[in-house]
Amino acid sequence: MEHLEGVTRPQQYRALTLSTLAFTTCFAVWTIFSIIGVQIQRDLGLSETQFGILVATPILTGSISRIFLGIWTEQFGGRRVFSILMLITALCVFMLSYVETYAMFLVAALGVGLAGGSFIVGIAYTSYWFEKEKQGTALGIFGAGNAGAAVTNFAAPFLLLALGWEQTAVVYAIVLTVVAVGFWIFSKEDPLTRARRGQGGKGSSAREQLEPLRHLQVWRFALYYFFVFGAFVALASYLPRYYVGAYDVSIAVAGTLAALYTLPASVFRALGGWMSDRFGARAIMYLTFIASLVCLFFLSYPETSYIIQGKEGEIAFTMILPLWAVVILTVLLGFFMSLGKAAVYKHIPVYYPENVGSVGGLVGMIGGLGGFFLPILFGIVLDLTGIWTSSYMVLFVLVAVSLAWMHGAIRRMERQRVPELAEERYRYLPEIQEPAKQYAERRRTRQTEK
Repeated sequence: MEHLEGVTRPQQYRALTLSTLAFTTCFAVWTIFSIIGVQIQRDLGLSETQFGILVATPILTGSISRIFLGIWTEQFGGRRVFSILMLITALCVFMLSYVETYAMFLVAALGVGLAGGSFIVGIAYTSYWFEKEKQGTALGIFGAGNAGAAVTNFAAPFLLLALGWEQTAVVYAIVLTVVAVGFWIFSKEDPLTRARRGQGGKGSSAREQLEPLRHLQVWRFALYYFFVFGAFVALASYLPRYYVGAYDVSIAVAGTLAALYTLPASVFRALGGWMSDRFGARAIMYLTFIASLVCLFFLSYPETSYIIQGKEGEIAFTMILPLWAVVILTVLLGFFMSLGKAAVYKHIPVYYPENVGSVGGLVGMIGGLGGFFLPILFGIVLDLTGIWTSSYMVLFVLVAVSLAWMHGAIRRMERQRVPELAEERYRYLPEIQEPAKQYAERRRTRQTEK
């Protein structure tokens, strides 16, 4: 990469540190309704569906805005876009403290949701600082900024109890403003944007940036991200309400337990980036989907009473997953989702090195929409069935469909490129096609010898 000539390791690490800090702060703001929303629900007497819409509304803005922010980042540079975005979001968070009606809460939540769009800005900004072979690890570290959800789940309940939700919003606005100013002062323009300006060139047009979106492959990546990120955001917002309702714990305890899920679901994204560099992103996606299916199977099982006919009469017993088991399973689920999030974004700078902003923006938008639709769906299904574990049932179906679709697509792609593999139904699926071609050649040689 010519634009990386003269870029030193300290400059790379500085850019990575600042972008990760900024993204962590933005993510904490983005999920603020997961905590203050519980108190707002009580104050306004909202139904589960209304609560789901409230916590999902910021996700909508953060998702849809990603594709536009990705294009603007390509055109104007991540340093400028990131700083302005944080300042605008801080203003929206501050205005939240003056809202009183449910309708206005939804409007304010749209503005707060801009914080979620920071993800694609940081992805593009960070990727342009690193070589291709190190981008998976770097983007994994940056993506660990999802830990901002854990920061909110840990800290916001105590701010809520001490200051009320209005002043909690003010504190968040002040912190985000400080981070925005600090980022602008201490960060530098990414090498690719600087090189373009030095040559008198401009970033690609919006039409050129959107060109790769014609490829079905991009939309496959988006579907994977719908679960690994969208479901993560949905559960980060929904789990406090779930623990309060299903297990009758306090909001402080519920926030802490939810943080135990969001923390590994965030910080291990760096590990997922390294594993994707080392073992291949496809292998990590298989690991993510299969392990998630196992976790969600047990989490989905509702409290059930059985009566069986024994030798000496009826025997009654109840099966219920205790709170400690739910917490352990959600932590494991979060861990594997974090690996999957890194694996999805490992693909993008490799396949689309000149369109990270637009392609990453679309993938992030679709994934973020999962964070919008799923909490609403959780609330609707809960209202209809009255079963607290129904949210996990929804996710179980989603993962099963995603795994089947991914496996089928990979097999079809391999049969097209190497027809000799069509008869091989049960075998390891390589990350790249070259090993498959070598395998087919060896197979043809064996058949010839026979």
